[in-house]
Amino acid sequence: MNLKLTKAAFLLLLTLFCAHYAQAQSVNKSRFGKGLQFIAADSSFSLKFSTRFQTLYQTIKSEGSDDWNDRMMIRRARLKFDGFVYSPKIEYKIELGLSNRDIGSDNLDQFNNADNIILDAVAKWQMTPTLALWAGQTKLPGNRERVVSSQKLQLVDRSLLNSEFNLDRDIGLQLHNEHQIGGVVLREIGAVSMGEGRDVTSVNEGGYGYTARVEVLPFGNFESEGDYVGGDLAREETPKLSLAASYDFNDNATRSRGQLGSFLSGQRDLRTWFVDAMFKYEGFSAMAEYADRKAADASPVVSYDGNSVDETFVTGEAFNVQAGYLLQSNWEVAGRYTTFDPTNVTGINNEKQYTFGLSKYIVGHSLKVQGDATLIREQNRADSYMFRLQMEVAL
Repeated sequence: MNLKLTKAAFLLLLTLFCAHYAQAQSVNKSRFGKGLQFIAADSSFSLKFSTRFQTLYQTIKSEGSDDWNDRMMIRRARLKFDGFVYSPKIEYKIELGLSNRDIGSDNLDQFNNADNIILDAVAKWQMTPTLALWAGQTKLPGNRERVVSSQKLQLVDRSLLNSEFNLDRDIGLQLHNEHQIGGVVLREIGAVSMGEGRDVTSVNEGGYGYTARVEVLPFGNFESEGDYVGGDLAREETPKLSLAASYDFNDNATRSRGQLGSFLSGQRDLRTWFVDAMFKYEGFSAMAEYADRKAADASPVVSYDGNSVDETFVTGEAFNVQAGYLLQSNWEVAGRYTTFDPTNVTGINNEKQYTFGLSKYIVGHSLKVQGDATLIREQNRADSYMFRLQMEVAL
């Protein structure tokens, strides 16, 4: 039997089993956008099952060309399971990606010639009221935009800064600490991971990844964890601000973007800095991020093909700023400006993007329609225009 058909059948049976089991038990707090939630009769575990998908239409046209290159696709399709086991202090999260964009990979040898289905598989132990230990595969504490769920983005998708420099997911250990001094909330996060990204099954070809993040919320916590939600859907009654910095050291990195990208024939120590901020007040929201990546004590270029670069690590700087305002009708207007300035020796082009977006939140981020228009200015290329329209459905 075809392997992909077997996987699809398994996931379908798993979904039907969860739905049947939820009906057989007392369903607790289940409603649209929050999934099926229930607790075992002996309170030994809980399970929340949810699913979501995004349908995307995109078209791009370059100046001087009469052709529009368009497509429709399922941008994301996810199954998510989370809850606690044995004790409410031990939580878990499993998230599976089903769309081709979720599971595709060009490096099949490192992934055992299999699809990249597992996004998250992590256990979280709340050791003390302030300190938690995470073990497994999940997002690293890198830039804010990446940690924000793709379901809860302010625009159709993340920025160019994120696509070039984000740390994405990796497998390892994380320590999360949150405490308060007066009205100020402080968070410290540290992670040690394999350094090669999610679902890698081959022997570690380089060294480990080490990541640290510090967050300061001078005016206290946001409503409904809004510092990691696009747009001010909670309509903060008082100003809320989060300031943060992250640092990642990837020892002997083997992939072109650290935890992402192609596996290269050489290795480099990569050092990545992120500084970011989120502000919200009465429907207005603003987010800014800066990223800087360098190859320590070596050129990021691994090899040349004649006079051109054949293999290189992606290094340089990027800046992203975006803001939006949510009207009382739950329509939101937003804008974004992003710059990407790679290291000259890499041969990668500089790029700037200007984006205007419009969103209609029908049931928050669980049912929404978003559209945006982007002007793309890339070095040595004609300007191009991109238009996108996307619907999100999250049960």
